[in-house]
Amino acid sequence: MVCCNGHVVHTDPATGKEREDIIMSVSSNSKDLIDIQLDRVEPKACFRKLKGVSASKLTELVPINPILKFNKSDSRFVKGEDVLDGVGEKNLASMDWQEFEHLIREIFEKEYSKPGAEVKITQASRDRGVDAIAFDPDPLHGGKYVIQAKRYTNTVDVSSVRDLYGTVMNEGADRGILVTTSDYGRDSIEFSKDKPLTLLNGSELLHLLKKHGYNAKIDIKEAKKLLEEENKN
Repeated sequence: MVCCNGHVVHTDPATGKEREDIIMSVSSNSKDLIDIQLDRVEPKACFRKLKGVSASKLTELVPINPILKFNKSDSRFVKGEDVLDGVGEKNLASMDWQEFEHLIREIFEKEYSKPGAEVKITQASRDRGVDAIAFDPDPLHGGKYVIQAKRYTNTVDVSSVRDLYGTVMNEGADRGILVTTSDYGRDSIEFSKDKPLTLLNGSELLHLLKKHGYNAKIDIKEAKKLLEEENKN
């Protein structure tokens, strides 16, 4: 099914404040859409035939209940912690793994800063498949994104990428994003091709942070040494 919701940003005449409302909503299955010759239809007639929902006059800007919208109620969501401002020149590869998950949530909040977009972090549970979920309302490129953060000092193996793909299917998400401090092997990259998966390695993560004004570093050798010392103690 394809569903389109018509958003409008306008000034509320009762309060004078800016607000955003959904004033029209329409959906269709793929078969019916294929049968429509969009370059020849009359928009209002097509909208009525697809049983679109709206007020009698769109110019009245009357809010309606959309046919479909993101379900953002999830018992796994917890309150996020702010760690990004203190990242400095910290070695991301040796961060506490929970702190790293919060950092990933925060940087994706910066990346998806458009109106209506949200990034939620889930309850801490190491390697359970979902560390955060992003909701992007963009009608062309948006959707529900599952994000997994892996603070690794070794190459991410293909089994982790397969697990993420299974999670995307299970969650009914539009895309899965895997972010690591290390890198991906050839098998992982090959598996992700032609699938709704995005793999971000350590260099790309540092670039994303820099894009939003944050400097950090990833030193795998230093991180491995620190982790070895921690294990000995």
